Amino acid sequence: MIFEHEIPAGSRLYFGKSAKIKRELEHKAALILEELGFEEMVTPLFSYHQQDSFRDSKSLIRLNDTKNHEVSLRADSTIDVMRIATKRLGRSINHKKWFYIQPVYNYPTKERYQIGAEIIDGKFEKISNILTKILDSFNISSTLQIANIAIPNILIKNYSIDLEDLKSMRIEKLLKSNFNWIESLISIETLKDLEDLTIYPEDIALELEKIKNSAKSLKHENIIISPLYYAKLRYYDSLIFRAFSKNYLFAKGGEYSIGNSRSCGFAIELDACIEKIMQKDNNVK
Repeated sequence: MIFEHEIPAGSRLYFGKSAKIKRELEHKAALILEELGFEEMVTPLFSYHQQDSFRDSKSLIRLNDTKNHEVSLRADSTIDVMRIATKRLGRSINHKKWFYIQPVYNYPTKERYQIGAEIIDGKFEKISNILTKILDSFNISSTLQIANIAIPNILIKNYSIDLEDLKSMRIEKLLKSNFNWIESLISIETLKDLEDLTIYPEDIALELEKIKNSAKSLKHENIIISPLYYAKLRYYDSLIFRAFSKNYLFAKGGEYSIGNSRSCGFAIELDACIEKIMQKDNNVK
């Protein structure tokens, strides 16, 4: 039996204070992004290309259009923003900085609101510092976790490390490998841990150097480095980041390639931000 007041599990409802906070955060972010030269885009709810975003597309909500072509509800905004910006609008508009404020949907009824920004031909350091500026305007403190998806991919391809061991961070199995540098790689957490890269193979050292150089330019107060972190989204191929605090994931992003475009971006998880702010306000009272 479904009661009249019920809403599907995983869907979002905002009212009173939460609705006000949501509107204020969206307004703050939009002002900052517009001042930095971003233009807003609201993408269609339905998409032909969502499966291009995910390594595992089971989370997509699928439907069919009038010609029986498969479409999905928007589960990730980046792929559509970039395709529209480069393939559709790119014919007449050469703008490289876009932002969006809109929900995404995952199977079966999970709804999440996001604030995101994408820069075509952008730099990791620039997009990371923009994220920090927005989170600071929200008065949200977080730790910025930096990784490089190229490192897990190299470990899988060149050193026969098992993908599932990396995804699940099965440290005990990783340590059983025959490489004497793997323990040092697992132990990396700070910039200081990247001072001497000579102990690593050249292909690994090159990617660690990218983390090292970028981290030095970031304005985030708390930074940790996790070279083995493995991102779920398919298009990330180099430096990536997550902003979090305890059980709250506030944002994620990084460098990626979609089609012939080399870009970078982030998505702020608005629901986590609202929940954190409401929790802080309740604790003050």
